[in-house]
Order: sequence, then structure tokens, then C-alpha cells
Amino acid sequence: MQILPPESKVTVRAPRGPASESGLVRADAAAFVVPDRDRNAAISALPHAGLWKALLARADRHSKSLLLVARLPNSRHTLAAVGFLRGGASAYERLELAGRMMRELIQPGVSSLQCHATGLDAAEAPAVLEALASAALAAAAPMPQRKSKPAPKPGLRTIAAHGGRRADLDLAIEVARGNHLARWLTTLPPNELDCVAYRGALQRLARREGWSFRFYGERALARLGAGAFLAVTRANPHRGAGIVRLTYRPPAARRARRIGLVGKGVCFDTGGINLKSHKGMYLMHGDMQGSAVAVGTLLALARSGTPLEIDCWLALTENQIGPRAYRPQEVVQAMNGVTIQVVHSDAEGRMLLADTLALAARVRPELLVDFATLTGACVNAITDRYSGAFTNRPQLEGVLQEAGRASGERVWCFPMDEDFDAELDSSIADVLQCAVESKGDHILAARFLRRFVPDDLPWAHIDLAASERKGGLAHVPTEFTGFGVRFAAQLLRDGALLDRLRPPAESRR
Repeated sequence: MQILPPESKVTVRAPRGPASESGLVRADAAAFVVPDRDRNAAISALPHAGLWKALLARADRHSKSLLLVARLPNSRHTLAAVGFLRGGASAYERLELAGRMMRELIQPGVSSLQCHATGLDAAEAPAVLEALASAALAAAAPMPQRKSKPAPKPGLRTIAAHGGRRADLDLAIEVARGNHLARWLTTLPPNELDCVAYRGALQRLARREGWSFRFYGERALARLGAGAFLAVTRANPHRGAGIVRLTYRPPAARRARRIGLVGKGVCFDTGGINLKSHKGMYLMHGDMQGSAVAVGTLLALARSGTPLEIDCWLALTENQIGPRAYRPQEVVQAMNGVTIQVVHSDAEGRMLLADTLALAARVRPELLVDFATLTGACVNAITDRYSGAFTNRPQLEGVLQEAGRASGERVWCFPMDEDFDAELDSSIADVLQCAVESKGDHILAARFLRRFVPDDLPWAHIDLAASERKGGLAHVPTEFTGFGVRFAAQLLRDGALLDRLRPPAESRR
């Protein structure tokens, strides 16, 4: 049983020079992205132009998602695809096109891939090549299989992104590695990845990567007063739940800026006393994807040499049903002293995050970001193409959405006005866990979590509506998408965002 994914063996190169018929003989597969404005002219510049013109003549010329796919008439019978990119395409559109192309090209037996951006301007071509490389890495990443006769695995070993920028490609490799870790962990069946096995895997990962590892078990959390977290864990048949802290410190860095990452890690969610339906419970082994995205982000940033200090806090448990399960109308006290009136046992994620955020805030990061598959209301609001973003700093809203646009993992910021708190008024405790009615639950969940983050600490909450999508999303082909690693790498990679969050007087000093 393999809990951690295998290390990628794909090499990404950035050779110079245009595509040629002789050069293509060295590749098992080739991807060409050309401008959509004049398709005939665009494919005329490609090797084997006659073949592409004949295919274009037979294709639906009005299709906005047209792909031309063929075996080239060379000695290797190179599998090739041509995709058409409209002018001014967004990062998401580049990734979506690249993903469709790699679904055609990354097949068993394809070991070497060439990527070309032909006829695109100098500013756009490197971004297209990065998207192609990212899509190829996502498609080639193996996923857990437990079949008695496993399907053939992709055998990709080299990607040649002709004309790509080395820095972009190096970051793409590490982001793909973090995304793969998130998707792999989330895909594992729940009888293999329970919270105890998860903790052991994280400890091995920390040892491999040179991070420090600390585990706050139930006894330690009881001493800290983490009543919200421990209410959820009561029904577990084991006492192995807890909070993992992974710590990365950049080598040779003095007084590095510090951020905190927090992730919800419910390894299976039955809903508790308020038991989920069959359909609602079917994919609940994926309710730990927030933690997987947090640790995948840590891996991507650490491997890419971020100058930031990172503390990653992962709330690991199951939400089980049983005689000791927590119930509606119970009142519990969180680590920061806030008392909570329980309304619904399936709102367990915010209970876990309440104490985890309070614990993470104690080390005083300059920014705290949490990831969670928290509410169905967020999916209902924006579908599974976007994820929801919430923040206690209005100046962060534009930054979060721009990071989503630039990365191709799009987020939308929802309101965080104080008057929403009226829906969470309790007659016997400081706050209701959630409202009895489900309207706006994604906003109310964020307002609830806001109570466990100090006012002077900048914080962003990402409700991962796009964590699960049948057929994948953009360049990622799997149902569990690992959404958030690419977004967070874009947001956090160089620490420049932290300067914008400093008070003006501190910035002047």
C-alpha cells in the first residue's frame, strides 16, 4: 500500500529553434498551438502543412474547440495535435486548451513530447508553453490503482518546450508535483488513508523533504482547550485524530517573512448524527482535499526555493457516526474561548478549522490562508469551475482574484459584511455553528471562521468548490482536481504580497 505518490521522472527541457520535419522524428508526440484568427495561414507555417490543411478542410471550421489530431507521415509516426488559441486568451483558456490536447497525446507508449507555440507573439508564447508542459505533467502523473490487472501507465519521460522560459518551466514542475500530491492523497480509498495513516505519511514526507513535524494529539488538544475540534473526533473508534504542523524554513535565510497554511483533513465524512444521504456520502473520502492542497502548496513552494517561512497546519480526523458523536444543541468552547452552539453535525469542517486557525494564529504569521471543501452552498453559488474566496482585508480581494486569473485557477470573492453575523446569533452561546436555514452558508461559514482569527492578522479562506469536477478542470484530467496549489503558488511564491499587507507606518520604517 503506497500512501505517498511516486516521484516524477519527467524531464522538462527548453530547447531553442522552431519545429521542423526532421526534428519531429525524435518525438513520440508533438503539440502545436497556433493563433485562431486565420487558421489556414497558421497551419501553413507548420511542418507537414499539407496534412493539416487537409484535416482542416474536413473539420467543422466554426468549432470553438477544434483540435486537429493525426499521425505524422515520418518514420516514427509521431502523434501530433494542433490547437487554435484565440487572441487575448485567459490563463484558464490556455490551460483548458492544453488539457484537451494532452488528453489526446499522453498515451501509453509516448515517452518524448515536443511542445511548440507557432505564430504567437513573444509575450504569449512562453505562457502557452508553460500551460502545455503543466498539462502534460498532470496527464502523465500516475494515480492510485487497485485493479488486479492495472491499466497501462503513461510512460512520458521528456518534455521539450521549444522556446519556453526556464524559470516558468521550473516552477511548473514543482507546482505539478504539489498538485499531484494533492490529487493522489485525495484519490486514496478511505480504508487506506484514514487519519492515522495520513499522519504517518505526512511524517515520512516531512523527513524526506527536511521539514519539521509536530503532532497535537487529542490529549494535547484537550490541554489547549480545543473543544470544537474534539467534539468532532469523539465518535471515532480510535484516538488518533489531531493537528499536524509541518514547518519549512528556507536555508540560509535570516528573518524571513512567515505565512501560515491551514487545511481541512476529514478523511471520511459520514455527516455524523445528521447522516448524509448515499449520494452525498459517496465521495466523502475526498473531504480531506483542503489539507492535501495545503501540503501540496507547501511542497511546491519549498521545492521552488521560496524565501518564505511556512507553517502548515492540517486538521486530521474522520466525522463518524456512533453513540459518542456530537449532537445538535451541544455547546462547546473553542481554543480561543469562544463558545459555540452546535446546530448540525455535518458542519464539522468549520469546527475543526476554528481550533486549527486559532492554534496557527499563535505563531503570528504575516498572512494565514486556509483551504477547505467546506460548503455545498459555494458550489451552488459559482459551480465547480471557480472556488470561493473570503478575506478579512478588503485590499486582498483584488489580489486574490488576480492570482486566480493569472494562475488559471479562478476564485471569486464573496462579501464579508458584519451584518451577516446576525444569522449566527445564539441565545445561549457566543455564536451558532451555522444557521438552521442553508441560504448563504458559504458566507456564514466564513463569518464563523472569522471569529477564530485575530483582527490584526490578515487571513484568506478558500472554499474549494472546484476541488471535484467530473472530467477534470482546465489542464487537470482527474475528478479530484487538486485545485488551489497553482493558485496559491501564484499568490505566495515571492512574498511580495506581504509588503502590501503591512501598515503604512511600518512600510515607511
